[in-house]
Amino acid sequence: MNHTIQTIPLLNLAISFVPVIVALFILFKWSLNASNALYAVVRMLIQLLLIGYFLTFIFESDSAPLILVILAVMVVASSWIALGTVKKHQHRLYIRAFGSIAIGGGLTLALITQAVLRLDPWYWPQYMIPLAGMIFANSMNSVSLAAERFYAEISRNIPYHEARNIAFQASLIPVVNSLFAVGLVSLPGMMTGQILSGVSPLIAVRYQIMVMCMIFGSSAITTVCFLIWIKPLYEKFQVNQ
Repeated sequence: MNHTIQTIPLLNLAISFVPVIVALFILFKWSLNASNALYAVVRMLIQLLLIGYFLTFIFESDSAPLILVILAVMVVASSWIALGTVKKHQHRLYIRAFGSIAIGGGLTLALITQAVLRLDPWYWPQYMIPLAGMIFANSMNSVSLAAERFYAEISRNIPYHEARNIAFQASLIPVVNSLFAVGLVSLPGMMTGQILSGVSPLIAVRYQIMVMCMIFGSSAITTVCFLIWIKPLYEKFQVNQ
């Protein structure tokens, strides 16, 4: 059995756009927002091509400072994007979101890469960047859900502790659902990618267990930090009511 992943020729890759063309044709025929969908497809293509070249450069550079800069950019960007649901309070909440994601996501990333995988070198880009992306993206989503739900609750004069608990529980719904679904409804991307590359399913399962644990843990820790640190803003909000 050949255990090397198949390289997709460009002509074959073009065939994968056939269902996309069909979908766009239906959108156009039904007078729906075909232009937005077309823009999304084109943007996806450009972004993935650019990130492909960028990651190739990063992996070949083998530079610890560069990896640290990239991780910092990830945290900065994810913190800002996370607060898109509460634009009215975005500037006041940013430092709290940044600190929460840096601590919850950063500590989890350090634990996984240094204690579980024991990367050598410690910044091994092929592992560090994809794992950091998964951790920070899920932490970002949890903060976003928590912030939106928290401010929705306090606008109805719900006490802080109750609003905090509701927001925390709401923020974990996507992650908890993914824990229920993994292996039954879906085979996650990392596990699927490893199986396609020829890795034993039993080994791929170990990696996926690690991924699910780090996503759940980092999301929960990040959200708890965020909800605790915004309590002073809640008190100011109550005074101004």
